[in-house]
Amino acid sequence: MSLQEQFTQAQANSKNLSERPDNMTLLKIYALFKQGSTGDATGDRPGMTDFVGRAKFDAWAGLKGTPQETAMQQYIDLINELKG
Repeated sequence: MSLQEQFTQAQANSKNLSERPDNMTLLKIYALFKQGSTGDATGDRPGMTDFVGRAKFDAWAGLKGTPQETAMQQYIDLINELKG
């Protein structure tokens, strides 16, 4: 299976995890997915009142410079680890 196919499969698997991950893990999942699918963070950082949006943007921006293929592989590995 190609990296893209594994990434797509991991995305599907992420919706069927046996337990809901903690918030820090969810942020990591989100950031790795965005970096793997889109690349470096773009757009403006959400305002002070959008706590969730701001945390998600900061997690994604923290991966700036990470190659998309690396982020995809880390996402796949994390989902497979959580899947058990």
